[in-house]
Amino acid sequence: MRVISGKYRSRKFKLPKNFPSRPTTDSAKEGLFNILTNRVDFEDCDVLDLFAGTGNISLEFLSRESKSVLSIDSHFVSFKNMKKLLHEVEADNWKVIKNDVFKYVPKLDRQFDVVFADPPFGLDKIYDIPKLVLDSNLLKDDGVLIIEHGRETDFSKAEHFENCRNYGGVNFAFFSK
Repeated sequence: MRVISGKYRSRKFKLPKNFPSRPTTDSAKEGLFNILTNRVDFEDCDVLDLFAGTGNISLEFLSRESKSVLSIDSHFVSFKNMKKLLHEVEADNWKVIKNDVFKYVPKLDRQFDVVFADPPFGLDKIYDIPKLVLDSNLLKDDGVLIIEHGRETDFSKAEHFENCRNYGGVNFAFFSK
């Protein structure tokens, strides 16, 4: 896993063998962050990374010196790996939580500029994520929700849907208030 830009640029991080999730590809990350560069001010950006998995996207935001990053994943191996990464990069603005996203998100009492969700592509409740985030009032007025998903998922009819970008087998659906 490699960071593509910012203060950790080109830094590589090893994942444990048999890691339970896949990192977002470099080309997909480049496309995503090119879009975000024109949309958010990273240094003033509060980020929520749901189903954070490898911590790959969290590291990209941290590398761009985002104000704060909160990463949530329910899998112990993912949580343990992100805690290791947090220690390696010594990021005091990164908080990692092991919890079920669907149970934890409604309890959050703060707002974010960017909410990024990378659920397992086959997740049964993937279509519930936009409603969960928007009903929980997690987005600031000009904030954006981004859901990474596979080809078979179509959010185009979902409420608050803006657009979808495709990078090979990786798709990003964008939502706003």
